[in-house]
Amino acid sequence: MASNEIQMIAQEVRSCTLCALHQGRVKAVPGEGPADAKMMFIGEGPGYHEDRQGRPFVGPAGKFLDELLAMAGLQRADVFIANVVKCRPPQNRDPQPDEVQTCTDNYLFRQIEVINPPVIVTLGRFSMNLFLPKERITRIHGQPRNIGGRLIVPMLHPAAALHQAQNRPLIEADFRRLPEILAQAEREAAADADNPDNSDDQEPPMEQMSMF
Repeated sequence: MASNEIQMIAQEVRSCTLCALHQGRVKAVPGEGPADAKMMFIGEGPGYHEDRQGRPFVGPAGKFLDELLAMAGLQRADVFIANVVKCRPPQNRDPQPDEVQTCTDNYLFRQIEVINPPVIVTLGRFSMNLFLPKERITRIHGQPRNIGGRLIVPMLHPAAALHQAQNRPLIEADFRRLPEILAQAEREAAADADNPDNSDDQEPPMEQMSMF
C-alpha cells in the first residue's frame, strides 16, 4: 500500500546519514500528509521549529501556510507537505547542490512517485528549481506548468510574505486559485486516460531535468 511505502521512506529519512546535514539535526523532517493526496507542497528545508518537532512548516511560516490553505478551501490533512532537504541546514543557510541531489534522489522523488499527486505546489525557488530550473519565481509565480503529466505551480515561499509585506497579496491570490488549478489537473488527467496515445508537447519528467 502507498501509505506503507510513505511510512517506510519516513523511517529511512529519520535514520539517514547520507550527507553532512544529519550531523547538526535534532530531528529529520520526512514530511506528512495522506499517501493519496491530490496536492503536494514542497518547501526548501526545515527551520528551527521543524528541526525540534520533526514536522514540516510548524513555525511562523507554517502558521501562515495554514491560513493560505484555508483560503484555498484546504486543510493540512488534505495535502502532503514536504521539503527539498529533510534536515535543517546550519543557521538556515541555503542547501548545497550535493545535499539537494542526495535528498531528492533518495527521498523526495520517491515520495512524489508513490503519492503521484496531480498538482505539486513549489514554495520558494529551491523547490521550483527541481522542475523549472531556468525560470525566475517572481515572473512565473502562480502559473501552472504541465511537467511530466502533472501540474507544477511555482509560488513564493510563505516566509517571503512574512518578511516583505508586498508579497503577501501575491501569494494569497495564488493560493485562492488552487481549487481551479486542481480541477484543471483532474480534467487533463481524465482526458489523458481517455486518449492514452495523446502525446502533447509536455516537458520532460523531473528525473530527466537538470537540478540547478
